[in-house]
Amino acid sequence: MEKTHILLFYKYVKVEDPTKFAKEHLSFCKNLGIKGRILVAQEGINGSISGIKSQVEDYKRELREDKRFEDIIFKEDLGFQHPFKRMVVKVKNEIVNLGQKVDLKDTGKHLSPAEFLEIYKNGGDVVVLDARNDYESKVGKFKNAITPDIKTFREFPKVLDLIKDKKEKKIVMYCTGGIRCEKASAYLKENGFKDVSQLSGGILTFGKEFPDTIWEGKCFVFDKRLTSRINSDNDTITHCEGCGVLCDLYRNCSNKDCDKYTILCVECERKLGGCCSQSCFQKFMKERMEKANLNMEN
Repeated sequence: MEKTHILLFYKYVKVEDPTKFAKEHLSFCKNLGIKGRILVAQEGINGSISGIKSQVEDYKRELREDKRFEDIIFKEDLGFQHPFKRMVVKVKNEIVNLGQKVDLKDTGKHLSPAEFLEIYKNGGDVVVLDARNDYESKVGKFKNAITPDIKTFREFPKVLDLIKDKKEKKIVMYCTGGIRCEKASAYLKENGFKDVSQLSGGILTFGKEFPDTIWEGKCFVFDKRLTSRINSDNDTITHCEGCGVLCDLYRNCSNKDCDKYTILCVECERKLGGCCSQSCFQKFMKERMEKANLNMEN
């Protein structure tokens, strides 16, 4: 069975008519037979797609033929099935939602994975800052990194309170693929942080070059896989929210009114019906009973 190739990519570049581009791009993707989710805005493109090798190679080649994207960088992973159910291209105000204007011409210095690793080896007074959400860092992070308590990237400005006494220190940031660090590093610089750097290509690129070094756990990904392995072993740093055993099996709570990401071992998933708590499980079962009774009446 041919493996599925999964691409993650972004580029900040002016897109004059995002609606027109999105319509044409969706048609192009469907004709290729790929699946995925792509966001388009006037500030650029942000997406992840999957398909067999020939399909993703065609996608990369065709996208790079557009001069706006000729130097776009793709992060690639392998899987055994599509992590997406369908192909979606959406128009947004931002390709990653900070909700604040920042100067993307004045972002943090880009560090290669080798340079990023060297910083760890050298030690010193450096602040390593995770630009992702708390449910992402919960299952994996770089050693000794500061992991902010935020649920969405729009909450990133709260991080200023967390590091307000560190403006004179060297700040090194990272995220999954690099896109959030572009805005986050620019935001820090606009708020008085002078020495700001970011991991070029993000966690996924680093993991390809230097697995089994300074990464702990797994990397959260925004598709139905939910986590991707970085290290060669089955490293786990978090626990089941039901019973507390070591576990990093993420699920969406089965209670659709909740739908939050929850970590449950196989046994607790069975007991709680895939819900994050007893209260959600009770609501979930009540809805199932009501739906079953309705179907019987009809």
